Amino acid sequence: MSKLQAKECQTVEYKSTWHDKYLEWICGFANAQGAVMYIGVNDNHEVIGLDHIDKLMEDIPNKIVNSMGIVADVNLRRQDGLEYIEVAVAPSNVPVSYKGKYYYRSGSTMQELTGPALTDFLMRKMNTSWDMTTEPSATIDDIDPSAIKYFINAAIREGRINPSAKNDSVEQVLRRLHLINKENGKITIAALLLFGKDVERWNLTVAFRLGRFGVDQSDLIIQDRIVCPLIELPDRVIEVLKAKYLVSPISYKGMRRIERLEVPEDALREMLCNAIVHRDYTDTFIQMKVYNERITLWNSGTLPPDYTVEKLWKEHESRPRNKLIANVFYMAGFIEAWGRGYEKIYNAFKKEHLAMPVFEEARGGFLVTIKREKFLSTQASDATNQETSQETIQETIQKTSQKTSQKTSQKIIELIANNPQISTIEMATTIGVDRRNIARQIKKLQDTGVIRRVGPDKGGHWEVVTAH
Repeated sequence: MSKLQAKECQTVEYKSTWHDKYLEWICGFANAQGAVMYIGVNDNHEVIGLDHIDKLMEDIPNKIVNSMGIVADVNLRRQDGLEYIEVAVAPSNVPVSYKGKYYYRSGSTMQELTGPALTDFLMRKMNTSWDMTTEPSATIDDIDPSAIKYFINAAIREGRINPSAKNDSVEQVLRRLHLINKENGKITIAALLLFGKDVERWNLTVAFRLGRFGVDQSDLIIQDRIVCPLIELPDRVIEVLKAKYLVSPISYKGMRRIERLEVPEDALREMLCNAIVHRDYTDTFIQMKVYNERITLWNSGTLPPDYTVEKLWKEHESRPRNKLIANVFYMAGFIEAWGRGYEKIYNAFKKEHLAMPVFEEARGGFLVTIKREKFLSTQASDATNQETSQETIQETIQKTSQKTSQKTSQKIIELIANNPQISTIEMATTIGVDRRNIARQIKKLQDTGVIRRVGPDKGGHWEVVTAH
């Protein structure tokens, strides 16, 4: 039995026979990159032929047009005397639904899009994004001029806008960044979150949540809630992390003192900017959790439908969820527009000889986990130093105690030699130590045969037997 050469993949699918359920697959092909479905071919790529092929050649194209409004190329193919059908589906420029539902081909699986994933898909297909929506009640007075100035200075420093922009009005800057809708003149949500005086007025989940935990999530030690215009958020978060959450181990290069954050700062900033640009603002807060052994950064919103974590480490196109916010971050020099962010992260961690962060889709969002290698190393070093210090202290105490004991013993021998009838009370008073200490030292001297007691406690006397 002959086989077809093409391997089953995102753009090739084999079906032994036809079922109307496969219209969902055709819908998914149109919404993704397009694909070819071969009907009458089994999973081993072997052509097995079809019954009633003439009827299928008429029914399949009609069902595709009537149910989805798209046209697919339906072709009759023959191989070794067996007939099979080829259905070639081109990618659609507009969203395609089947029976009111939207499907998307991702990898070798077919997904029904719902909730935030559906919203993202529809916006991408229409070449728009959530942050492009406008707020009818907003005015220029809702924009913070200091946040605009912050952006302009950063963009000029990066060489991405002309220095003359310092003389532009707030409205001119917003229009140049496409943050005011050209058709109705209304201010976009992106403008209000990037530069707003009161960002929470427009989005209640815009705050960045930061927490320091002990053993687990139930062991919360401190927490911060950072609220500011998004353009200032990466710097604000870094400032708080440096002040309260992360360590900066000290090292020296020659005579120069170096304090470098435990996580490569450029890489950390890149991850923060990615979370801000790619998060789903219709969902919940960005959350960073700092534990003893790891740091986690989570934002709501999964990867684009045809993206995987593995693809992020390779050359890929940047496809931000929030196009306007991403553009402003690019103009400010905070992110790259070419999908090189993960390359920068990789190089930064490699340079510091640190384990690479772990990236994964989790809990309806995107999670980054960073091992706190430098912190753990610092803790271990401090513990060793503390232990060594304690040992040194104990040794010093012991040596001092031995010297004191030797001096006390020598004075006791001298006192007995001068006055064999001397009492322990008189010894303690003369030497200036506790009577119990005198008793311990006398017992040691007796046990070692240096002194001895002659006669009863009362009326007897001491003798020095040997020199100490």
